Amino acid sequence: MSDAPDLKVFAIFADLSEDERELVADMLTRMELDPGDQLFAEGAESEGLVLVERGSVALNSGRAGALGLLMAGDSIGAASLVAVGTREATAIASEPACVLILSRESYRRLAEDAPRAACRMLEVALADLASAVREGLDRYTTET
Repeated sequence: MSDAPDLKVFAIFADLSEDERELVADMLTRMELDPGDQLFAEGAESEGLVLVERGSVALNSGRAGALGLLMAGDSIGAASLVAVGTREATAIASEPACVLILSRESYRRLAEDAPRAACRMLEVALADLASAVREGLDRYTTET
């Protein structure tokens, strides 16, 4: 990938070596978004990890309403690297934005070529998921 992104700013790549980050960078697809452009729709198949390199992307759900804003350095969809499922929200650029996408297919290739890197990324994704579950349980027990 020309004009390689600085992947060190993304937590999911924090434990990777510079060589491993370069390998991942070569597998990314860059997408430029104008304000109002839809990145993905709620209910659509989730096909990979989305990294916000620049700008911001608003998340909205038909069930829960506004969910927040993804800013530069944020990511979403890590679980979709290994699990088939649908998006739980719609993502729309709230300002000019650039996102990087690591597809499930590219992640599988990474797992074959650099298993240590793929494992480290999965560890971070699972830790984030566990944290979100704990927060949800804490809110549930506080509300009841």
